Amino acid sequence: MKRSLALILVALLVPLAVAAQNHNALDLDDLNPPPGVMAGAIRRYTLDRGNLTRFYTAGQTAARRNRFKQFYTEWLAAIEQLDFESLSVEDRVDFLLFKNHLEYELRQFDIETQRIIEAESLIPFAAALMDLEDARRKMEPVDSPKIATLLTRTLKQIEETRKGMEALLKDSKAAKPKKTVANRAASTIAELRNTLRNWYGFYNGYDPVFTWWVADPYKRLDEALQAYFVFLREKMVEVKADDRGAIIGYPIGREALMSELRREMISYTPEELIAIAKKEMAWCESEMKRASRDLGMGDDWHKALEHVKNLYVEPGKQPALIRELAMEAIEFVEKHDLVSVPPLARDTWRMEMLTPERQLVSPFFLGGETIQVSYPTNTMSHEAKLMSMRGNNPHFSRATVHHELIPGHHLQGFMTARYRTHRQPFGTPFWGEGWALYWEFLLWDMNFPSTPEDRIGMLFWRMHRCARIIFSLGFHLEQMTPQQCIDLLVKQVGHEVDNATAEVRRSFGGQYGPLYQCAYMLGGLQFRALHRELVESGKMTNRRFHDTILKNNSIPVEMTRAILTGQKLPRDYKPAWKFYGPDPSAK
Repeated sequence: MKRSLALILVALLVPLAVAAQNHNALDLDDLNPPPGVMAGAIRRYTLDRGNLTRFYTAGQTAARRNRFKQFYTEWLAAIEQLDFESLSVEDRVDFLLFKNHLEYELRQFDIETQRIIEAESLIPFAAALMDLEDARRKMEPVDSPKIATLLTRTLKQIEETRKGMEALLKDSKAAKPKKTVANRAASTIAELRNTLRNWYGFYNGYDPVFTWWVADPYKRLDEALQAYFVFLREKMVEVKADDRGAIIGYPIGREALMSELRREMISYTPEELIAIAKKEMAWCESEMKRASRDLGMGDDWHKALEHVKNLYVEPGKQPALIRELAMEAIEFVEKHDLVSVPPLARDTWRMEMLTPERQLVSPFFLGGETIQVSYPTNTMSHEAKLMSMRGNNPHFSRATVHHELIPGHHLQGFMTARYRTHRQPFGTPFWGEGWALYWEFLLWDMNFPSTPEDRIGMLFWRMHRCARIIFSLGFHLEQMTPQQCIDLLVKQVGHEVDNATAEVRRSFGGQYGPLYQCAYMLGGLQFRALHRELVESGKMTNRRFHDTILKNNSIPVEMTRAILTGQKLPRDYKPAWKFYGPDPSAK
């Protein structure tokens, strides 16, 4: 028995000893980094918030807002009692991240309240119906006759509201609700129907008195809500009720954008960020012309771009191309000792193909442990097939495969699942997407794109990220419509029309935060500035620089900088890093 146990221990320990000799293996000393003072508090907070989130499933109830506001306020007051001066550099970073997170969540209540007020005239009945689910969660006694009366009264309220909106639409002089507000109201109704379906299903049949009283009013109410949803979509938003391709979105305005920037610790205004994007776009266009001249096409870079688009592989060959490009990127970063690639991360990424339906919002790649590839299927129209193949040609793909896999999102996900996991509540696309985009910068500087076609492929994506800043901020500042955003991508970047439309639909469909599309380029610029400060100056090697970033998890890049430079941050620290200079509009 003892000998068998010894053999098992040897079998377990020998691979670790061998792996430790591999410069790409994880450092055993880093497998269990000692937790700081703040880590335990943040983990407790994350668990507590999870309980509240799972309990308050109806998203727009007053009870939910009040309980979460109390929760964030109590946590903020609690951490303010800590002896900040005794904290280490890493704990100070965690304290400031935690405080920033809580302050942002509290600010959001005011913003969300304003949004509710904007849509209230369209859905005055919503709050009372949402409260039914909260009452169920709290296991309050069920008064079935009272509930039947509430549902019946709500039926009349929906009808009255609809008639009021119809009269408003006929009055040419009356101020109409914005389409974006009407669309938000319609989305709330869709959410409300799902919430009520779950609420009703909990009692129906199990409580015969409830079913006797409520079954008919509930059925009629559900039908009325669906009819009102159709009315809002078709008459007020002016799109077909079942049109999932329509791009409406919801511009949040400058004040809310400034709140989002504070959360991300970005010390620039939206206008300054647009100026940065335009400056980067001008650089890209200059490089595009240079690559075009190298192809013998003069300064007509649009012609050169068309040439590159038409170099697509034939149907069925795209998976092999993606694998080849993935291995090329891994070999490049390992050869130049740029970042540690754990063997398990290198060997376990996977590939899937996106369906035609998914390609309507994701016309290119999606990445992580599984890279999801866009390429046409036999069910797509001839025009759609060509657009998909042209938009995913080898030279465009060469700039994005490493973005999605290694050293990009797959490597990120592998490391953040293993290091400083308590920081997950502070995750940010400026770190996540910024890191993946930053590698496009670094590999460009290291001559990874050795041919004019490959340079055009990388420049296309860099221009795309510049345009994302311009159109997403322009939209949220209410300076650009969705169609103008599409036109920008087609005319200034060179997108296929369908791909540009899918990109804008994805940007404003509600799956991403208002700064998400800005985060690629701006986060990449932050990491590039940090690389110049620490690596190009000789203070750190590339591998140490990149490994340290990954092992500190996804946090605002300004805080990553504080860790790498050993800043002893003050309690009243305010973000002030000008990673692109103080006045980009003057450059």
